[in-house]
Amino acid sequence: MDASTKLELQKTACRIRMGVIEGTFHAKSGHPGGSLSIADDLAYLYWKEMRVDPANPAWPDRDRFVLSKGHCVPALYAALALKGYFPWDEIKSLRHTGALLQGHPDMKHIPGIDMSTGSLGQGISAACGMALAGKLDQKDYRVYSILGDGEIEEGQVWEAAMFAAHYKLDNLCVIVDNNGLQIDGPVADVMSPYPIGDKFAAFGWHVITVDGHDFDQLEAAFHEAKTIQGKPVVLVQKSVKGKGVSFMENQVSWHGSAPNAEQYEIAMAELKAALAQLDAQ
Repeated sequence: MDASTKLELQKTACRIRMGVIEGTFHAKSGHPGGSLSIADDLAYLYWKEMRVDPANPAWPDRDRFVLSKGHCVPALYAALALKGYFPWDEIKSLRHTGALLQGHPDMKHIPGIDMSTGSLGQGISAACGMALAGKLDQKDYRVYSILGDGEIEEGQVWEAAMFAAHYKLDNLCVIVDNNGLQIDGPVADVMSPYPIGDKFAAFGWHVITVDGHDFDQLEAAFHEAKTIQGKPVVLVQKSVKGKGVSFMENQVSWHGSAPNAEQYEIAMAELKAALAQLDAQ
């Protein structure tokens, strides 16, 4: 990846993280930790990887995206707003009664949302259905889905994994966000999903391991995914929960806690400084 492209993606990811903090602060609730850990994925997917049109969100030939860990939607909302699906100011009304942006994705009312999610394990099943529909309709769109590492403790995930391999859904690319923490503590302690890659491989998937905050690695991984035939692909990415905000990084308490006014100011100052540093390059 050339330096200018990487720089723009880093700036976009930083702005997505600012949207996460903005939204959860004004909502006084939400899930900043796991939202921050997928900001780089969303920057790459929406600005480099996926074929989408914000002016035509229901375009039949678009690539599909399913946020299976739906509670981390603040990051997706920020990405969609930056992409032009709806005004940025909507971020400040996150989770407010009567507002556009609910606490979980809603495909019926929010432009750019391909699947309503929130009950963990169900998003990947919907993504499998979309991918199979694409095959049956002889369409060339691809389907992408992000799962949490705690989410894959759900049995439905593995039913979907078996389904995807059985139907050879090579138009499906799943990202497992292995930030190592879930609501009750480290995933290794709560209900260990390890070794994640070996499990997916045993279910017939092509597995790629990646640093979820390295755009060169993400680019290589998504390029490799497109070359795989006859198998679904999973990117098992190592990431940092709370990435980009110093006091949130690798802290399980930020799984589902919103920043107060003081914490908001500190977090936004850090992110603005990071963006200014990138702008200066």
